[in-house]
Amino acid sequence: MNQRLIAHATLALLLILVALPMLFILLQALFPHFSAGDFRAPFSAIPQLLAEPQLPAMFGGTLHIALGVALCSAIIGLPLGVVRGLFDLPSPKLWDLLFLIPFLTPPYIAALSWMLVLQTQGYLMQLTGLDLNNLLFSKSGIILVMTLNIFPVVYFAVSRSLLASGQRLALVARIHGATPWRAFYHITLPLLAPALAAGMLLAFTLAVEEFGVPAALGSRSGVIMLTVGIEQKLADWPIDLPGASLLSLVLVAIALCGWGLQRKLTGDSDVTSVTGKPAENIGAKLGLATLPIVLVMAFIAFLAVVLPGLSMTLTAFSATLSGGLSLDNLTVKHFAALFAQRGDALPALGTSLSLAFGTALITGAVGLCAAWLVVMQKIKGRRVIDALSLMPAALPGVVVGVGLILLWNRSFWPVSPYNTWAMLLIAYCCLLLPWPVRYISSAMRQLGANLEPAARVHGASALQALRLIVLPLIFPALLAAMLMVFAIASRELVTSLLLAPAGTQTVAVFIWRQFEQGSVGQGMAMATLTLITGLTLMLVALGIMQRGTKR
Repeated sequence: MNQRLIAHATLALLLILVALPMLFILLQALFPHFSAGDFRAPFSAIPQLLAEPQLPAMFGGTLHIALGVALCSAIIGLPLGVVRGLFDLPSPKLWDLLFLIPFLTPPYIAALSWMLVLQTQGYLMQLTGLDLNNLLFSKSGIILVMTLNIFPVVYFAVSRSLLASGQRLALVARIHGATPWRAFYHITLPLLAPALAAGMLLAFTLAVEEFGVPAALGSRSGVIMLTVGIEQKLADWPIDLPGASLLSLVLVAIALCGWGLQRKLTGDSDVTSVTGKPAENIGAKLGLATLPIVLVMAFIAFLAVVLPGLSMTLTAFSATLSGGLSLDNLTVKHFAALFAQRGDALPALGTSLSLAFGTALITGAVGLCAAWLVVMQKIKGRRVIDALSLMPAALPGVVVGVGLILLWNRSFWPVSPYNTWAMLLIAYCCLLLPWPVRYISSAMRQLGANLEPAARVHGASALQALRLIVLPLIFPALLAAMLMVFAIASRELVTSLLLAPAGTQTVAVFIWRQFEQGSVGQGMAMATLTLITGLTLMLVALGIMQRGTKR
């Protein structure tokens, strides 16, 4: 009965958060006049879309960049995650916090920060004379900037998988004569394969639906992605809702292909530990390799965190961009203006943090239930739940916003969240639900299918087994996913622009409007304040929620 209740509640929430908005997007794509309540001329928008000369470039550019970002994220995140999960790394929690920072930095802010560093007459050229403008404004530059923002999904997926499973089986293999590399290849790598595949899939889908970076860098490099094409259809007059919806369906198809590839690579059978016991994970000693490994990790952290952070901070403290790097150009007026603007800056920060916290709680709970039903309970219809939990990752925020508007701005609803802060919460939950589902699913697959049935045999109910057996074992993955959801929700831009009710601002909307008004310094000041606030809250959360845990 408890299982059935959880299944029905989870399915109902997925229908509200995901299925209904997607249904209205589909109806808008198939019936061009659906927004006016008219079902005439079905499918008439499809030939128009296929005839667009930019469609092959958008499709090819999206696939090329997304595959490049997923591969580069694995190249960076896999070794860093292995070092974090298997070895006694100095200050491990510090590295976790450092690699969370890219998620606290909005992608469009990161792109602008890199522009200020690498473009002609940028900070790098002022300091060294080196001009990397051509690298930045190229397909390779877009992949690099996006990878430095996205690779932590692979790092956290791999490291949390290894911390949860430990290395007891690899040690047994070593005792029986296996070399370290052979033990890693035959024991450790199969154990973390589901987590690695999930992390790469998330990196791929995040790159597919990214708008800020290609919009900032793509126009000067001749690269166009589907998200940019969708935004143009919604921003340029006349507004093309059917075309934008059709392009969104193309994104969904790409994401589903990635999901199918992940299933094919990992297979239907999962590799699990024999006992599932969360033994204390004592990392192996790095020995002489400690300094080189720390230097490599520090270099990655410098590129992903320090360099764009310094650019953002320098701009926030610069009176004018044309003044360059000089003591005479330093000022605190941009920060003073934040506190002087009553009713704007600080309320926007409070709104964003509140929405991010609520989104993390809701998606964590729904993701836990969905993963438990799919992986542990294997209920009938689990593939539907799994697919619904993945699809939002392929939808750009602008399309989710349009879908929610089409859904909730209807007179037949007795109660509607339209034009309230609840619309933002629903949009954030829809967009970010894949994170906890994928992370928790990867952790659950390593527990095996024998622990919960054993508890049920000894008289525990399904909820007791979930609460007392499963949840403590997968809690590190759940915590990591919720922290990432909090970080991303705190800087979500596109849906905030579309759905924020009158008089309500989020941090991202505030920063965006400062850029539109030419106040880049004040926008960077707000971004710096938000980053510091988010890091402080995350540090407090880690200290409270991980109290009493090891490593």
